[in-house]
Amino acid sequence: MDQIRLFLIMALGVVLLLIWQAWQRDYGPPRDRPPVETETLPAAPPATAMPAIRGSGEASAASTAAGEKIRVLTDTFDLTIDTAGGNIVQAKLRDYPTSLDQPRDPFVLLDDTERLFYVAQSGLLGGAEAPDHHSPFTSERSSYELPPGAGALDVPLIWRSSSGIEVVKVFHFTRRSHVVMVEFKIRNHSGRPWAGELYAQLQRAAGRETGGRVPGVVTYTGAALSSPEKRYEKIPFKEFAGNPLSRDIRNGWAAMLQHYFIAALIPDPDETYHYHTKALEDQRYVIGAVGPEHVVPAGGEGTLAVRFYLGPKTQDTLERIAPGLDLTVDYGALWFIAKPLFWLLKRFHALTGNWGWAIILLTVLVKGLFYPLSATSYRSMAKMRALQPRILALRERYGDDKARLNQAMMDLYKEKKINPLGGCLPVLIQIPVFLALYWVLLESVELRQAPFVLWIRDMSTADPYFVLPLFMGATMFYQQRLNPPALDPAQQRVMQLMPLVFTVFFAFFPSGLVLYWCVNNLLSILQQAVITRSMERDKAAL
Repeated sequence: MDQIRLFLIMALGVVLLLIWQAWQRDYGPPRDRPPVETETLPAAPPATAMPAIRGSGEASAASTAAGEKIRVLTDTFDLTIDTAGGNIVQAKLRDYPTSLDQPRDPFVLLDDTERLFYVAQSGLLGGAEAPDHHSPFTSERSSYELPPGAGALDVPLIWRSSSGIEVVKVFHFTRRSHVVMVEFKIRNHSGRPWAGELYAQLQRAAGRETGGRVPGVVTYTGAALSSPEKRYEKIPFKEFAGNPLSRDIRNGWAAMLQHYFIAALIPDPDETYHYHTKALEDQRYVIGAVGPEHVVPAGGEGTLAVRFYLGPKTQDTLERIAPGLDLTVDYGALWFIAKPLFWLLKRFHALTGNWGWAIILLTVLVKGLFYPLSATSYRSMAKMRALQPRILALRERYGDDKARLNQAMMDLYKEKKINPLGGCLPVLIQIPVFLALYWVLLESVELRQAPFVLWIRDMSTADPYFVLPLFMGATMFYQQRLNPPALDPAQQRVMQLMPLVFTVFFAFFPSGLVLYWCVNNLLSILQQAVITRSMERDKAAL
């Protein structure tokens, strides 16, 4: 088999696989993994009709009267709570700047403006005796700040009914944490028992983000659901209207995902919640969960709580918060290869303190592990290169007689004991590893705004001066010089254009990915040059 044709097929195959994985992330079936919990959970009760939540079908923020805005400052959050409903209507992540050029501007994850509209809502169901996410709350203060040295901060809101029901909605914040616990303390001063359910939901407009998306790279933006049977299940926004979710789940969670960041609601894992989705007007979507009914006797008190995670998709942190939450760092179908690669990448970062050098060390390690396979491929190409004069002579002898030419070439390969597929299979085996590493570098929030050296200030964005893409194209061009030239002039012209095409293609890729390909090309050139020279010194072996 002609090696140049093989190279073209391989390049096309890599591009098609990348496109396929991007499609899978948005439209393909969810990745199923064994449940984290191994114990048998009690059977969930039969699904019931979704309780009506007043105003949940309203389409715009303008339809709800705005209340007083309460600002909350912690070491991780600059957060705004609206007393109308007691909802989190804005969440800025103080430990994640919007960009390197705006280091003082925190990344905005939630916002209730028309530009984004992405909020976290919660409330109680119980008619006039319970506050939902539109009910007016009162607050003693308009701002709260985590004191220096303090480990926690509580922000209380109060709601009272005319019948004597008092609800204190408390937002609990913890230092160095992106988890917000929302607790409802119900005090029943009436003369009869109080009954109601806790609910929480995330509402956002599709396709609107304040940042975090890498230009030229397609990642999943949509909802996700977790249950003990299926720990990570993507729910694209297009399914909200045609196939709305209605499922009872114990020990689960629901979330809205985007590149690098996540907002998740995590109910009490010991209770069964009814999860649902709903499509609103103006391309807004809701995913939420309603808990079981709780009764507070007359004169008694009760407490209900739900957690929200509002922050980056940091695997170690997510894994500790809820089972399967770390799977939102979506490596696709090759997760079983990607996770060990990310573990190695973290170890190298711990040694070097720089994600760029960690990528280089990981590339060297992977290339070294595959050296025996690469050597087989390079030896096959070296033998093919040595036979080029004889193959050209056969081409001149048989002219346009393709059948006799192919037979003569196969006889020559058999005589010299060359397997024309010898350079193909080793490369095919390595492709899954390369693709898994691609998604590791793409999905890891740790590389966001991580500098390398000199002009590379952010490895999650494209090289501003295109130095790495140009260098990658140059190494690719040089690699071609080490391979057997194509016999067909048309193929030669195509091969001459390949470095240029890939240079333009990689010019918009995150610089961390381009760095990996540059180092991989350099190591391939070194390995191939060493093997080719050793075989040229021993002509008898050919």
